[in-house]
Amino acid sequence: MGELSKLSNIGKEVERQLNEVGIFTCEELKNIGTENAWLRIQEIDISACIHRLLALEGAIQGIKKTELSKERKAELKDFYNKHKIEI
Repeated sequence: MGELSKLSNIGKEVERQLNEVGIFTCEELKNIGTENAWLRIQEIDISACIHRLLALEGAIQGIKKTELSKERKAELKDFYNKHKIEI
């Protein structure tokens, strides 16, 4: 396991996907941002879900995804609904 799996909410599979889309460090993830990182993952995995989006935000903030503010969760839910791919 690498650096990313040490972050909250990031397991081996999400780290593998982040690496596959060119994100290898915590700094890169923060610079790219939650939404853009998730869009990159969605390009390789159309089943990328809201939970993965929330997990990425929690990782960036250094908290569990369940601890995200209601406002941020609402923003991310709106983003997800605008960008999800129906399968």
